This record gives sequence, structure tokens and C-alpha cells, in this order.
Amino acid sequence: MSSTPVRAQIPRDVYYEDVEIGARYRTPARTISAADIAAFCAVTGDHHPLHTDAAYARSQGFADVIVHGLFCLSIMEGLKTASGLYEHTSVASLGWDAVKFRAPVVAGDTVHVEFAFTAKRPASRGDRGVVTEDVLLLDQAGRVVVSAIHAALVIMRPNANQD
Repeated sequence: MSSTPVRAQIPRDVYYEDVEIGARYRTPARTISAADIAAFCAVTGDHHPLHTDAAYARSQGFADVIVHGLFCLSIMEGLKTASGLYEHTSVASLGWDAVKFRAPVVAGDTVHVEFAFTAKRPASRGDRGVVTEDVLLLDQAGRVVVSAIHAALVIMRPNANQD
């Protein structure tokens, strides 16, 4: 990401026209518990012992049970959503690209998201636009644990001029 300062105040209900390329934001943090991991196991059916058995996870070099990579990705979206960024302006997530699980997240870790708007373009339907974000999940030590690129379909202001 760029050297632009990270803003803690995330704008709410961002329309396509409001997206400022290069702007960077930080979400509030969330601590992930072993119960959260167990709930994700139950929802997905992924009960691999790395996620369910602390002794097994330690035998594989981890400090505790690890968070599923896909759960981390879901947390990234959840932290952005909780901020109200696109609460009434999002049409759809168009996908996540270049996802990298860079370091393990274990039960008890506290994570937050930093993201930057990197691109935008009008969509084929004239009342919407595609917004691209670089998204990072960082742990309590400031270490990047997941990085990804996200594309979102966002509505334009009614009667707004297109960029």
C-alpha cells in the first residue's frame, strides 16, 4: 500500500463518486476466540485438527489452534462491513483476488483491517461502478497475516455525472 496516512474514521455509505483513489482506512479490531473458530468449523464442516485440537496444532509448530484462512477472509469483509462503508450503497462483492495467507492467526489474536481504494470505473450499467481495494488483515503486532484485492459493485448517486 501507499505511504498515504491511514485514517481511522471510515466514511459511511460511500457512493462510487465518493471513492478517493489512494485513501487508506483502518477498521476497529476484533479478537478471535477458540469458540469463534469452533463455530466456523461447525458452519463449514472443516474440522481439521489444526483448527480443533490445540495439542495437534502445537505439534505442527503453532501456538494454539489456528484460524481457517477463509475465516480470516470473512473477518476482513465483516470488519469492513461493520464500519458501514457501503451499508446502503453496495450491490455486490465481485470477488477477491491475489489472496495470500501470510502468517497464522491463532485463537486469542486480535486483528484489524487496513484497506486502500486503488481503482474505480463505471460499470456497464450506468448507475453503478466497480471499486477496487487493496485489503490487509493485521494482527496485534502489526504483522500482515492476510493480503488480498477486493472488487465491489457500488451504486452511483442518483443523477450523478459519471467519472
